[in-house]
Amino acid sequence: MPTIRFLGHAAFQITEGDDDVLIDPFLTGNPQAEAAGLSADELSPTAIVLTHGHDDHVGDTPALAQRTGATVYSSFEVCNWLGEKGVQSLEPGNPGGGIDASFGRVDFTPAFHSSSSGGVYLGQPMGVVLRIGGVTIYHAGDTALFTDMKLIKELHAPDVAILPVGDRFTMGPGHARIAAEWIGAKVTIPCHFGTWPLLTDDLSAFTPAGTRVEKLKAGASIGV
Repeated sequence: MPTIRFLGHAAFQITEGDDDVLIDPFLTGNPQAEAAGLSADELSPTAIVLTHGHDDHVGDTPALAQRTGATVYSSFEVCNWLGEKGVQSLEPGNPGGGIDASFGRVDFTPAFHSSSSGGVYLGQPMGVVLRIGGVTIYHAGDTALFTDMKLIKELHAPDVAILPVGDRFTMGPGHARIAAEWIGAKVTIPCHFGTWPLLTDDLSAFTPAGTRVEKLKAGASIGV
């Protein structure tokens, strides 16, 4: 049974047996991670999945991938950019496609946001559907609410949905509530909130029906 550990902001660690998968591993400079005493130096991923190229999602990826040899799964543009930074094991893809992996499978979904770093355009932002240990986990990345989230339920039937709820740059709690109900996962985990003052930490409107909400503190884990 996989374990999902929240690393703060939108960063997650999913472990199952010998597989250790990080999604958007932004720890250095992440106030939530640092307040919880979490450090990228303590992580040894076998794989890293990136939803898009913003610095608060790419985070520690270049250093982690070079130190551990972890394979990075992301968009074609993000993978090319990481290759220029010395990352060697790369698996590029784009929305609508997927990649078989040693731990299961990574499928990429649309997301409505942007993707760049230091003025460099880094392709389309994406959501990610991760299959590991017989469990399907949907990490929406940074996104607005969009009606094709209903297709994610139809095509992938996630057991767990990880949704941004912080408003301003992504869905706020009210829109995320609608997304959670459309997706219909057994468990929904909110993220990307309260990291900085611009992101709301008031989740009183995030009350989706038909799913169990797990609001995790940085460092906390749940089994799924």
